[in-house]
Amino acid sequence: MRRPALLLVLPLLLAAGCAPNGAEPADGPSSGSHHAEAFDQRATEVAEAWRPGTDWRTGYVPLEGPTLLTGDPRFTPETEAAFRAGWYRAQVPIPPTRVGDEIRFPDGRLTLPLVSAAEAYRQLDQGDPLPCPGRPKRPGLPTPGGPTVEPGPDGWATSTSQTACLSLTVTGVTYGTVPVRTSRGEAQVPAWLFTIEELATPVVRLAVAATAITAVPEATAPARALPDGLVAAQDLTAVDGARLTVRLGVGACDTGITPLVRERPDVVVVGGSVTRATGLCPAVLKLEPVTVTLAAPLGARPVLDVFTGAPLTIAPR
Repeated sequence: MRRPALLLVLPLLLAAGCAPNGAEPADGPSSGSHHAEAFDQRATEVAEAWRPGTDWRTGYVPLEGPTLLTGDPRFTPETEAAFRAGWYRAQVPIPPTRVGDEIRFPDGRLTLPLVSAAEAYRQLDQGDPLPCPGRPKRPGLPTPGGPTVEPGPDGWATSTSQTACLSLTVTGVTYGTVPVRTSRGEAQVPAWLFTIEELATPVVRLAVAATAITAVPEATAPARALPDGLVAAQDLTAVDGARLTVRLGVGACDTGITPLVRERPDVVVVGGSVTRATGLCPAVLKLEPVTVTLAAPLGARPVLDVFTGAPLTIAPR
């Protein structure tokens, strides 16, 4: 049994306005055309500064993972909390044998060392939940000496601190390949698929050994701050041909959230524009999903954030 994870809660701060740290102060209302012009200028600088090494085109640089879901898991509050925390218990033997396979890219194949199912499970399992006195370890089981408490508005499923009591039960493990977005486009990557009793879809752990993975390169961002009214892209949630779903980092009171994109043959740069609120506003970052449609399918082109210049990765799924 590993040391239990700790849950941290950060206080909510109030600030005047919702401008992000490092943003330039606004000189007055900005028009949409002004935002677009400022975005285009910065996006051009970001695109021209993007110079990845040779591994970007020849190695394995994953832009998502290493823990994935293959479909809708039909989470409950408890099972989602357990998945995010990495709480598992195995009810079947996890084989220590290693297998050999290769990654299939759109532009070729690459043979890399893989980890066994046992090692993948060790990477997946991050410990055990905190005990919940008087609560069953699994939903639907009666509490010893007391009535069953069902999730609901007045039940334990409405509070994060009260839902962290469940481990996901591994009932099977198989070897296969799954689609993963990489620096060379979508690749078929070897993986271990763990069948989970409480979920409707397996939990996937990519099987490529850590020593064979090339890290995403650091980008060179423009030296000046992001102009006020422009916001950064945080990550991608979906890539479907020429259609991208991006999450922008906006203020809690921002309105007029508009995606902005600059497309080039080698890269795509994304960000957004907002209208800032006046007066007091919670100083928190909201992730706002937006969709953009490119003139051509994304293919192997990186999607760069207009603020940092870094390539966006796929949000955990």
